Amino acid sequence: MRTATLHPGKYENVNQRLAYNLFRTRKHLSPALGVFLLCELLGTTLCPFAQVNGVGQKPYLGWSSFSQQTIASNFLTQANITAQSDALLASGLQSHGFNYINIDSGWQGSFDGYGRPIPNSTTFPDIQALVAHIHAQGQKAGIYWIPGVELPAVTANYPILGTPYHIQDILVVPYAPGNAFSSGQNPPYHNKIDFTKPGAQEYVSSVVDLFASWGIDFIKLDGVTPGSFNDNLNINNLSDVQAWSQAIAQSGRPIWLTISWALDEDYLNTWQEFANARRTDGDIECEGGCGTVTDWPRVALRFYDLVGWEHAAGPRMGWNDLDTLEVGSGPLGGLSEQEQESAMTLWAMANAPLYLGSDLTRLDTVGKRLLSNDEVIAVDQSGRPATQVLGGDTPVWAAKVGNGIHYVALFNMNAFASPVILAWKTLGFATALEVRDLWNHADLGYVRQGFRALIPGHGVRLLKVKAAGQVPTEPSQSYEAEAASLGGTATISSCAACSGGAKVGYLGLGASNTLTFNNVSAPRTGIYEMQIDYLTLGPRALLFSVNGGPLATVNVGGGSFNLPATTKVPIKLLAGSNRIQFGNPTSYPPDLDRIVIGGNGSAPPPTSITYEAENAVLGGSASAVYCGLCSGASKAGNIGGGSNGTVTFTKVNVPAKGTYQVEVDYLTSGTRSFFVSVKGGTSFNLSLNGSSFQSPASTVIPIQLQTGNNTIEFGSTGYGPDLDRIVIALP
Repeated sequence: MRTATLHPGKYENVNQRLAYNLFRTRKHLSPALGVFLLCELLGTTLCPFAQVNGVGQKPYLGWSSFSQQTIASNFLTQANITAQSDALLASGLQSHGFNYINIDSGWQGSFDGYGRPIPNSTTFPDIQALVAHIHAQGQKAGIYWIPGVELPAVTANYPILGTPYHIQDILVVPYAPGNAFSSGQNPPYHNKIDFTKPGAQEYVSSVVDLFASWGIDFIKLDGVTPGSFNDNLNINNLSDVQAWSQAIAQSGRPIWLTISWALDEDYLNTWQEFANARRTDGDIECEGGCGTVTDWPRVALRFYDLVGWEHAAGPRMGWNDLDTLEVGSGPLGGLSEQEQESAMTLWAMANAPLYLGSDLTRLDTVGKRLLSNDEVIAVDQSGRPATQVLGGDTPVWAAKVGNGIHYVALFNMNAFASPVILAWKTLGFATALEVRDLWNHADLGYVRQGFRALIPGHGVRLLKVKAAGQVPTEPSQSYEAEAASLGGTATISSCAACSGGAKVGYLGLGASNTLTFNNVSAPRTGIYEMQIDYLTLGPRALLFSVNGGPLATVNVGGGSFNLPATTKVPIKLLAGSNRIQFGNPTSYPPDLDRIVIGGNGSAPPPTSITYEAENAVLGGSASAVYCGLCSGASKAGNIGGGSNGTVTFTKVNVPAKGTYQVEVDYLTSGTRSFFVSVKGGTSFNLSLNGSSFQSPASTVIPIQLQTGNNTIEFGSTGYGPDLDRIVIALP
């Protein structure tokens, strides 16, 4: 390996000087991330791939059984896995790179004489024959397991192959939970291994050797902590992940290792060093939480959480696994054609593994069209994961892939069609010599200054752009949260990775628990870009108001309360001094590091405005209820009924009289209805159907509104749906 000695003052270009500064300060960078940035900036020939286990230089493509298991309890059999393998070959998708067939949880039946898991002899009578069949099709075979040792093997106290030790010799004493599935159990079903004890590594190696003898090419290690909704070191599977990686290495077989689920980003160094991919979220499947395999809110959650992980992936750092890509299942899948296209675009821009959850024997034409688009698959395989450059309800993600080429994805999170505007200067260049629409296989030619498109609800445009020209850096001003005015429970705490070494937490859950920037300066009245640096583990929502105006929502996600993530939204400021207040009256906001106001006041204005139901005027029995999949991380429930619960939006402001498209995000199981009244205007019944009180569905209705403020009330003569928010499309 060639090495580079870095010296100040010897670099003639900006990238090299930046690389030197990054290397010199190394502020809050993991070793893997630091190496990655240096390699990117100084030249990739200096750096080898650092992926473990002999695989993982690119994200894999394939299929997993788990989605089908969530809707059919008897799905997991050797016969069905064989059928999926055959269907993958017959579909033609293998020629586009889809070649993994992964068996998820439920295949195991008992243990061999050395305490190693072996298949259920009824459902998987010959696993080696199954794997051989998969290999004969030109495919790879994957399997599922968990850290620790299950209770039956502990009770039997099997000998460990090739050692004088037994299972009970390698366990933590007193027995402790070995993974997230046994959290809180006493005694635990999965028992924790003590890797300081002789025989511990040998046991894990013997399990991997067994899998390798079957011909396994992929292992999903599930219930890993910190993560899996156990974000502390109480269980602590860091040593397990290292042991499984070392076991794969000693097996002599190249085996992909994915660790799952919702991993804690604070331990990214371990995840990057010892695994090829890490799951950044919980399951995408509803698992009874809705009437389909998945739904749009569970996909949308990935848009927010990925922001916190966007700098953590690449050929040298492993991949962010967004979970199953639910494409090609028709109505049962729970996503419209546009939503499937948006999901695949996000997965591709993230360079996430593309593994399907649909029944491949029934793959529909939509799935075949999307999954056979080699131009989109090339985005996924580029080795250049995208970052979010604009947030809000019309987010933009972009990746610079070299030689002036950028991949750019423009999304619309609203349920109605919305214009999305992107100035090329936002991406750091002046003009686009060539633009190609990758989903439509269309060359759009030369596009000056920027790109504008009317994008359908929950839709996307995916572009390949040839950039040219430089643009000056726009002015910006940073405001530290810890220097702002704090109200209520808002508290400053240290934060090594934050810009000023501190952050503000304990915002929200009360109207007075706020953070206020009192002197935000703007040279002239206009639309600016507000960068928000925040910290969260999972979904949360910031609400802010400008100069005492209406609350605006910024839904966010992430993987750490110690590592800041960044999103950027448009904001209207007045010339001179402005006041911006952050909080969340009814739910949980993230911690806040700082805001940065950028631009000259000429940014595109918002194309919609959101009004959160939980922050409207609640009458009767109506009340605010936490909802992790809802906008604002909350909803209004108990609407209607005997106490006549109502939700009244008192200041719905529009610029001119007319008919507006209004998105209503609601939650119901079965058919329920709202009685909607507009003060001084129409009143009508709105009948709605749904399958979940956990995740919102959307409908779009026309409402006549007057210039200025309007009042819209939702009630019900019976028991109404819960209400998440309304969104008004602006002209």
